[in-house]
Formats: sequence, C-alpha cells, structure tokens
Amino acid sequence: MPHELISRLLRGNAKEKKILCPLEGSVGSLVRMRVRGIFCLFETRGGKAVISCCRHHNIMTVYVLSDGSGPGSQVPSHLTRIPMALLCPNTNYNNKTVKGEVIHKGPLVRVATDDLILKTIIHEEDAMQSVDCQRMSINMVIFGALAESFSHRVNPGDILWVSGFTVGKSPTVNKDKLHPCNLLLSGDDACIYLQVSKQRPPEPRSPLASRGSSLTPAEDLRTPRAPRYTYVRLDELKNMAVVNVYGVVVFFKQPFKSRGTDYCSSLKITDQSEHKIGCTIFCEKLEDHPRIFQTGDIVRMHRVKVHLYNNSLTLVNTFGFSVVTFSGAVGGGMEPRTSSKSLQLDEDDRRTIEELRAWAACQALLSSVSAAVPLSAVQPNTYFDLICQLLAKASIDSTCTLLRVWDGTRCPHALLKVIVEPNSTEGPSSFSKHKESHIANVLVYDNHVEFSRHLKPGAFLRIYNLRAIPGSSRVPGLTSSQPVEPDHLAFHLHGGTSYGRGIRLLPENSPDVQELRRAMEAFLDHQDEEVSELNDSELLEVWSTPPEFIDGDVVDCRTERCCDHQLQLVTLSQVKQSAGGQTHHVRAQIGSYEPRRLHRALKLFCCSCSAIQDVPDEELLAGIFSEATRCPTACAPPPWALSGHVDLPGDASASQQHSPSVHLSTKLMTEGKTEQLIFLMGCSLEETQHLAAAYPNVVPVAPSGGRLALMDLTAPFLFRGTDRHYGCKRCSEAAVREPSAAGVEQVDEKMIAESETCCTSCS
Repeated sequence: MPHELISRLLRGNAKEKKILCPLEGSVGSLVRMRVRGIFCLFETRGGKAVISCCRHHNIMTVYVLSDGSGPGSQVPSHLTRIPMALLCPNTNYNNKTVKGEVIHKGPLVRVATDDLILKTIIHEEDAMQSVDCQRMSINMVIFGALAESFSHRVNPGDILWVSGFTVGKSPTVNKDKLHPCNLLLSGDDACIYLQVSKQRPPEPRSPLASRGSSLTPAEDLRTPRAPRYTYVRLDELKNMAVVNVYGVVVFFKQPFKSRGTDYCSSLKITDQSEHKIGCTIFCEKLEDHPRIFQTGDIVRMHRVKVHLYNNSLTLVNTFGFSVVTFSGAVGGGMEPRTSSKSLQLDEDDRRTIEELRAWAACQALLSSVSAAVPLSAVQPNTYFDLICQLLAKASIDSTCTLLRVWDGTRCPHALLKVIVEPNSTEGPSSFSKHKESHIANVLVYDNHVEFSRHLKPGAFLRIYNLRAIPGSSRVPGLTSSQPVEPDHLAFHLHGGTSYGRGIRLLPENSPDVQELRRAMEAFLDHQDEEVSELNDSELLEVWSTPPEFIDGDVVDCRTERCCDHQLQLVTLSQVKQSAGGQTHHVRAQIGSYEPRRLHRALKLFCCSCSAIQDVPDEELLAGIFSEATRCPTACAPPPWALSGHVDLPGDASASQQHSPSVHLSTKLMTEGKTEQLIFLMGCSLEETQHLAAAYPNVVPVAPSGGRLALMDLTAPFLFRGTDRHYGCKRCSEAAVREPSAAGVEQVDEKMIAESETCCTSCS
C-alpha cells in the first residue's frame, strides 16, 4: 500500500475514513494492520480494497460473518483452528483461532476511566473436541474497546472464532470446573469473528457497571420479575446439556472434604419417569451444597450439566449452579433449605413439589426410607439414624471424639460409660442422676472428627448410620480406670461416607427438632413429678436447702380451702368483661402453669437493693465450675494467704489428674480458726460440695489476671454445709479480701459476705 496514503490518513482529523485504492498483491478477504496507533482493515471488493481506519480507542474488532459456503468461510485463511483441550499457558498462538458457542455472557464492567472488562464462557461441541469433557468450556476475559463491542454485538447462542489471544491459568478452575486456562483478549491483535445464532432471543444492551458490581438493565429495574425456568424430566436428559431438574432423593451422602479445596456431596434422584440419575456436587462452601435430611426429600437444581460416565448419565454442577431442598412429606411445609436470600417460588414450583410428594408416597422405592430411631427403641448390633441434642463433647484422641447426646427417651439397655478428663470436655461435665440415665455416649471417628470440631453444645443433630455395639473392647484409649463392660451398649460412627454415614446439623424450625423438643419437655415434666413426690429428707439432698419444718411436727395440709367470704361465684368470662379493681370469686381448673420446674419457683432476694434473680440449676453451675477448672492459670496468692493442695478421696473427684489448691487466712490461723474458712480453686461442683460437708465455710475462687478472684456471681460465692449463698449481681463488688474475725468465735455468712462482696448476700 502506498506510504502517501497512510500519511494522508494519519494527518486526517476524522475518527474513521474509507478510501478506495488498488490492492497490490493481497490474498484473502481480510487484512489487518496497525500503523502508529491507527488500525486499518482491508477488504477485497471486485479487485479494489476498502480501507477502514479508526483511532485505537474506537476499535470495534468484532466482525459479523455473512452467510456463504460455510460458517467459517470468511475467517482469514491464514488462521488455523486449535481445539480447546490443547490450550496451555506460555505458548505462542499466533495465527491460531479457537471456536466455541457463547453459553454465558457477563456484564460490562468499567475498572478505570478508559478501561473496560467483560467475562464470558464459550463451549466447544463439534468433532474436533477432545474426549476430556471438562475442557470443553473455557472462560474468556475481554478488555478495552473489544469488550464494549462484544457487549453490544454478541449474545448467548452465537458462534465465535477468536484470534490474537493469550492463554493464562484460570484462578476459578476449582470452583467452576471449567477449562484450567483462560483466554485473554486485549490489545490490537485480539479479534473476534461472529456468526449470529438464528434462534437467539433479543437482548438489551449491557450497561456499564462499577468495579465488582453486576447491574441489571434499566428495563428489568423498572419491572422486576423472577426468571422463568424450564425443567427437564430425567428420562429426557441429553449428554453435555446444561439443564434444570426436580427430583426425589433416593440416596445421598453428606458433604465431605475432597482432595482439593472443595467439599463433595453425592446423591441419586428420581422422578415420575422412574429414571434414577446420580449427581455429584463440588462446592467450596458447605452452605452451597444440598441440605438433605433424609431420603424422600425433594431437590431442585439449576444449571447442572449432563455427563456420560461409565455408560450412565450423571449430573455435575457447573457455572451458576444453585440448589434448594424441600421436605418430601405429603402435606409438609414449603420452607426451602437454601443459602440463597433471593429465592422465589411460584405456583408452578409448588405444584411440582406436591406432585412429586404424592407420587413418591405411592412408590415402593421409598418404602425403605430410614426413619430415625429413638434411644428407647435401639437394639444391639444394628445400624440406625438418631435425632438428638448435643449436650457435651470431648476429644479422645486425634482420630476419635466423644459426643454426649440425648433425645428425651431412655435406652432399655445398659449404656457404656466413657471416662474423660473434665478439662477436655466442652459443655457440662456432669448432670443430674436422672438425666444421666438418659444420655448416650457416641464415639465418632476419622473424617467425622473434623466436622465435630465445629459442633456446639445445645445443637440439634441427625447422625446417620450409627452402629450399636455391645461391649467396651473397641473404646479407644481404654485405661485401667475404664471398667470393662461386655454387656453394655456403645454407639460408634465409623469413618467414611458409605451408606450415607455422617452428621447433619438440624435447624430450629425442622419438624424433627419440634418433635424432639416435645419429648424433652415430657421428660422434664416427668422429672418435676418425681421431684414433687420426694419427702423432706430427699429435698434436703437434692436442693441443698433445709425443709421448712425440721422438728417433724405434723403439718395440716389440705387440697381444698373453704372461702370465708360471701362473694357470689362467677365465671372467668364474667371476670374478663368486668372493670378493673374489683374482687371476684371463681372456681376453675388449672390448664397450665409456670414455672414448670420446681427450682424456678424459688427466687434469690437481695435485702440491700431488693433485686430478685433466678436460682441457677445444677447443669448451669456444673458448667461454670467446669469452665473454671478447664484451663488452669498460674495465680499469685494474696500476701495474707497460706497456699497448699488438697487430696480428695478416690471417688470424690471425676479426675485423678489434678490436685485442687486451697488458700487459708494467716490471721484466722493465728486466732486458732484455721478450718473455719478456706478458699478453694480448681474444683468441680461435685468436689466443692464434698469439701463443703467437711469444712464450715468454703469459698470457690478462680484465677483472673494473675490474681485470686471470685467466680462469676451466677455461682454461689459461699458454701456452708448444704447451704449456698449467692452474691447480688446488681450491687455487689466482688473481690477476695481477708476477713476480720477479731472478737468473734465463729465465722458466719454475714461476715464473709461483707468481706467478699461488699454487701449482704442474696438468700
């Protein structure tokens, strides 16, 4: 081409000029070149060349191919196509092209004042494709003016030929499961040849978005509507198709850690076609996996890809995958189990779910749905699912964790006791004797240990494929302190995911949790009835408070009391309709009452500020004492204290591995009152009660900031035999001070309260 022509173009002010000139020695229909920032395109027209030039920032290098002898007839002949499977980084791809169909088009994003970026996915389908299905779709990132041109001209379904690209490693390969490389198109050499799909729907022009944002077209903002999805029956799946499906779960495995960074879950679904299709899900986050509680649940999956594996079709998640799960019970609720906050269900979705529920209820394939078995129905040498609440847990070793669970029922078989260190237990280390008989020890192994680390006491669980084994021979870490109990039942959750083995956290609104709560409430009501039938001596032992009548006098107690007034008997409805401030006489039957548990009817009263607070139950107190002894910290005793250690009897302590420390007042020692007051640190609630029976005044303390301090005022600050004294949380200033007992023969609770909490104690 004459140099004068190029010079004349460079001196021009117009952004684009078209000039006809002879094309000397040109071969092919398209020739592109860049001269000093000017882009030139030569196109042959009847022996002439049309030269189209434009400044770099206005380049639109997306060329629409016209119909000819073939779809690629107008792609320059010097470009050679390369299959996607052969792409790899650090390779020169000059004069190479990649062909693919657009299956996803992202928004146009502005990352700087004059810089644009767009991401799309193209898919290769024809005979040149490698047998590796994972490499048939690839991410393509487009920069600059080419991204803007692509956004305006290209839509999903169009066929592209891409040239002038570079290849880089894909940072999202573990997440989207696409080609391990990306196609990067930037600069003057990048070019796209486009064959428009004849069936593509019209699409509005993509707006610009700010960095990291994905805006919706203005038309959609004005009229927000949920997209309409088309669902494919399982007998109509085609290999390599991306589809949306509904299905009934006939088998599933809980998510487990894969060899990479993702979690993997597998399931098998069916529908009215009675075709069973396996599904494999890889997601980095657990909340993105299907939340399946049992076979018979219904799943809805969007954007799953059909693959042929071992002569069977299987579904694998792909770009944009989402899943939601519903209960499969006929007449059950429509509460979706999903992490999505924008889920919308229409009437078609509800109708499809109800149809699948009704169909599944009549099928023999779901007759083996494993209903959970309560502890009261467990038999030895069986596998079962257990719905329960986690009360406490403890690590046995690196491959085994102990879960202490209950469901409100009692196993008819003697259960194995597992002895662990109190300071290794998360949650209460001891329970009431009645509740202890309802607690089961579950030993979980291997991969389930990692999951159990995230469990918190109080959580509701469903444990799948739990095994009931008689005998303690398989308990890990069995020591001489652990008795051999060959006839006692132990529960083991073995490693692996075979037969759906695993643990699932249940939400509070789950029907299974609601039923479990009812069983627990029945247990508490029964426990209250047993407590109410105890005599005074038993109450003294249970509640550690003396009976009202110690001398044994007969108390006249009646179940009915006669009224000594002349008021007329009225109904409750009349009382509700009457004005306030009046006195009425009614006779009615109690329908319900609060509190349901006896100890909640007692209150602690502070005579200084008149505050009233609840009496904490034994489980809460045991947890506070257990927490204080779990992580012993070095503590400097006060200068007025003499420190030492105390050895408890063999059965008084749950652990033989720690020795509680005791601190005595030197002033009391000089006055001959050494044993009237001791400060005790590092003891459980049971151990403290045992020592309180031998010493008149026991003050439990704990280390805080390297000093001796009182425990949380939720717990008693003083044990006097079977009595417990509490400090007021509102007006007490808790501190450990040396009491002054000059001129006093006996140290009492008032003296200790004034010394320790700067106020009178609650009683």
